[in-house]
Amino acid sequence: MDESRPRRSSFVRVKRPRDRDEAAPEPPQVTEARPAAPPDAHTRVVIPRQERGRATVSPDADIEVREVRYGATSRTPYLRIVPKQQRLTKVAPGYLEATPLGSRPIDAVGRYLADLRRLLIGSPFATSQAIHERLSKVKALAVFSSDALSSSAYATEEILIVLALAGSGALKWSLPIAAVIVALLAIVALSYHQTIRAYPSGGGAYIVAHDNLGQLPGLVAAAALLVDYTLTVAVSVAAGVAAITSAAPALFDLKVPLAVAVVAVFTWGNLRGIRESGTIFSAPTYFFIASMGLVILVGVAKVVLGYAPGSLFHAAPPQHPIEPVEALSILLILRAFSSGSAALTGVEAISNGVPAFKPPESYNARVTLTWMACILAFLFLGITFLASRYGLVPEERETIVSQLGREVLGESPLYYVYQAATAMVLFLAANTAFADFPRLSAILAGDGYMPRQFTFKGDRLAFTNGILALAVGACVLLAVFNASVTRLIPLYAVGVFVSFTLSQSGMVRRWWRLREPGWRTSMLFNGVGAAATAVVAMIFLLTKFTHGAWISTLLMGLLVVLFLLVHRHYRRFQELVQVSEEDVARLPPPASMPLAPGAHRPLIVIPVDDLNRITLSAVQVAREWGGRITAVHVSDEREKAEEFRQRWERLLPDAPLLVVESPYRAFLAPMLACIDYLSRSADGHVLVLLPSLRTRHWWERLLHNQTVLGLKRYLKDRDGVRVLEVPVELER
Repeated sequence: MDESRPRRSSFVRVKRPRDRDEAAPEPPQVTEARPAAPPDAHTRVVIPRQERGRATVSPDADIEVREVRYGATSRTPYLRIVPKQQRLTKVAPGYLEATPLGSRPIDAVGRYLADLRRLLIGSPFATSQAIHERLSKVKALAVFSSDALSSSAYATEEILIVLALAGSGALKWSLPIAAVIVALLAIVALSYHQTIRAYPSGGGAYIVAHDNLGQLPGLVAAAALLVDYTLTVAVSVAAGVAAITSAAPALFDLKVPLAVAVVAVFTWGNLRGIRESGTIFSAPTYFFIASMGLVILVGVAKVVLGYAPGSLFHAAPPQHPIEPVEALSILLILRAFSSGSAALTGVEAISNGVPAFKPPESYNARVTLTWMACILAFLFLGITFLASRYGLVPEERETIVSQLGREVLGESPLYYVYQAATAMVLFLAANTAFADFPRLSAILAGDGYMPRQFTFKGDRLAFTNGILALAVGACVLLAVFNASVTRLIPLYAVGVFVSFTLSQSGMVRRWWRLREPGWRTSMLFNGVGAAATAVVAMIFLLTKFTHGAWISTLLMGLLVVLFLLVHRHYRRFQELVQVSEEDVARLPPPASMPLAPGAHRPLIVIPVDDLNRITLSAVQVAREWGGRITAVHVSDEREKAEEFRQRWERLLPDAPLLVVESPYRAFLAPMLACIDYLSRSADGHVLVLLPSLRTRHWWERLLHNQTVLGLKRYLKDRDGVRVLEVPVELER
């Protein structure tokens, strides 16, 4: 071994000068000397590798690591400088902020899973990176209308499927039924005009019904919407896959795997945090409007010029005869009407998204709603009219829209472009539910009707739990009903019209109660809308109950029961844990337990989420133990953290509170980084008290996110850190 070669095992740590204009110190000479005291502002510290973990350096020092290394082939030494990688930064007195490094898991498995998530869905977004685009009327029409406009691709077919049960002659009723549905569309659109005017901040059915009719009607509306959103994904994806298999019949037997794959792709995309970009969403929607409009205009021109089997005033005979299996009756016509009413799904989307419009928001939203209703009426009536003039009949392997495209465009490339546009807008309609379902779930969770976990935003600022719940529900429906639009439709529109009815009824109550200017006219519109949609909902239940509507009704009832049970638990929990100033004043004063010779009194650290009885139990134990107390609160919202800090300092001034802002919404890693920070400042003598809630039932544990207990397994092997769990069982 070459003894002349210098040793490779030395690190050099240098405290940087704080003044930027001051020159940095020269690279230090490598020595084996260990400093006897912490360095001042310009002292170079040289620490051997075997001793670097025991260096006596202030935890607040700005430190870099300098390591002498050698080339692989030459013996020329060089200096490798590694800047300090801080896990926490000080942003204000009593406030620390977790850096991206401080938000990463510290264990190998956690880091592996975090890297896997980063590979699949991208790097995490900070909370401050949330973007909400203000939309013009043109862009808003594309963003909010894809669900409603896409329903024109299957509504006509659902009418014909029901009428075909009475034979070929019954198909002539399709156009009158479509006309009645368009009249209903006009009534609903006028009703939602009043909702937009009254709720410029967004008036979803849950908010309107809950505010004006009370808790139970609001929860029924919320349950109907959640079921509706799940079925929107299932029906839209099934219809989109049907558009693909109509153009490529060889894929027909793979429609369920294709549908599940499409849902998986949208789940992945929304977990990545698809932005509310009007530019991105405009293309498929307007592509569909243009292609469908072209087919309708060309088809009508052929009818007028005599190139179609039927004439302008007379329907064509069916392309092949259909044997009746039941008699034509009022009940059958009502069934066809209820099936075709699926064309109205998605009409309420604009009233939910009023804040996304450019000013004046309310006016622009009403204009956009009018545009949407007119375009939907044109597409729906146009498809139904041409289906009767070309004698189209429902087929299992090809949709009515596909048959119409073949009749009008032939087997030209335009036909495949037209089918691609139809599939794209149907898939886009499914994607709108991936925004609405998680958002409504988060609102319900914030109000205490769903588990709090549904308010959690993932790495990409998406409501992860809501997205996953929607994806699972949609995939189950697609698998059970074989990705068949016809089998899914009976489940679908009942929730839509229940939410319509409750929303419009709530508006009637609001106008009557407030009596604002013009309230009589608005109440008339909303009253007519509520009555019309209530009649349709009853028709739907009457004609579709045994065909699958009972499933939706049962699901809505179960959801309402679950909402009430969850809310009751959270309400009782809040009543048991809430504290007053008198409760805090009754805490025993700090005590001083006798110490053994040579022992040190530890710094007591208490992770806190709220100031309640659970937290006070830990504070009481800390006071009995004696020593300094520091509470640590991790939050991703500065305003709420400041409110909590003010209340804490008013009630517990003797226990300093340290707030750790977590811009990436992590808890464990920033909390551990803060405990390490406090441990260094306390000379390695720290006692961490972990307050925990003891529940009597397993399902109650699911409603409380006790992540603080996850600290236990990370802290138990840390040098100089002791852990004590403080379990609290609340008396009922």
